[in-house]
Amino acid sequence: MAKLMVNRSVLMVAYHYPPVRVSSGVQRTLKFSQYLPEFNWKPIVLTVNPSAYELSSPDQLHEIRSDIVVARAFALDTAKHLAILRRYPEVLALPDRWVTWVIGGVLTGLRLIWRYRPSVLWSTYPIATAHLIGLILHRITGIPWVADFRDSMTEPDYPREPRRWRVFRWIEAKTLRHSSRAIFTTPGAVRMYAERYPEFAEKLAMIPNGYDEENFVRAEARAKSVAQPGGQRALRLVHSGVIYPSERDPRDFFAAVGKLKKQSGLTDSDVQIVLRATGHDDYLRGLLQQYDIEDLVFLKPPIGYEEALVEMLESDGLLLFQGANCNHQIPAKIYEYLRANKPILALTDKGGDTARVLREAEVEFIAPLDNQVEIAETLPRFLDAVRNGTVPRIRPDIIRKFERRSGAQQLAELFEVTV
Repeated sequence: MAKLMVNRSVLMVAYHYPPVRVSSGVQRTLKFSQYLPEFNWKPIVLTVNPSAYELSSPDQLHEIRSDIVVARAFALDTAKHLAILRRYPEVLALPDRWVTWVIGGVLTGLRLIWRYRPSVLWSTYPIATAHLIGLILHRITGIPWVADFRDSMTEPDYPREPRRWRVFRWIEAKTLRHSSRAIFTTPGAVRMYAERYPEFAEKLAMIPNGYDEENFVRAEARAKSVAQPGGQRALRLVHSGVIYPSERDPRDFFAAVGKLKKQSGLTDSDVQIVLRATGHDDYLRGLLQQYDIEDLVFLKPPIGYEEALVEMLESDGLLLFQGANCNHQIPAKIYEYLRANKPILALTDKGGDTARVLREAEVEFIAPLDNQVEIAETLPRFLDAVRNGTVPRIRPDIIRKFERRSGAQQLAELFEVTV
């Protein structure tokens, strides 16, 4: 029987926290802070002042528990606050554009530590400055530190700028050395870091991303039912979230759609493809023109988180893009796709972690993102199966494994063995 932890708290250092608006990065910290109290850990959240966010929205502020302390420290966005004619020296954005957060983060963090006496520190990437703050607070106070990497900080070609790569690698190495635990979201990332830092392999742990059941219950109450398969209306496919040109380039998918339009007569009466909040509309708009598919593929602006879930639930099918250069990563949206339980067309390498999760969920339609021929063969089969209602539903027991509350429980158990 696990011992009951009383009066234990964790200082959570996270850039991504409401009211920031991003596709999915905010959900991990928000949901951990929401559910950790159920497992006898009180979160104290150290984040940035909202003016440091590129985009913000109040739509998830109501999900922050009223009994959670949230401290918003001084921070500037170099590109927004320190640039002249949109230009700024690289040194003012190392390791990232929020490096000024170190000043406010450390000072505010020390005040929170003095007042609340947390048992554990926790920081989360992809904003590298968060790990820098965690490192400094740990070194000053000696409080055990858990570092949530999520994905890899460095790759052979990432970050692309040599100086930034060196700074990231330095923070990465210091974090692995001084943290008590380092958490990743996929088995591929754990393997990568075990090979890169074999001396710290015993510190590595995995807590995958997931979906939030409460968000989905509210979204389901708002969603309009989709007409049953078999009609002649256009099927609506949705991709929700950022499409990175280097990691999720849809060029071959667009080429395949263009080919089907020319050779098979595919029209907007057959399918309409919505790409929601891509973050790279200008790049994608040029490709849509190049392949003459502007009447089939539509770029749509960001919407609130639960609105995005409603859109998934109202779709006929969901699209997933993931390049082979990200085989050790899994897009966070995949778990929301599984919970939405809509037909999924996954364009990803069949040997990667993303494809592994999909195969375990018995998702049938998987094709490489960079293989135009295979995509052009798979897409019509997918559309026919969706229209005929022959795509199998995902089993509830598979879906439930990825509920966010379960992830919070795993994190609480990890904290317990850390202190």
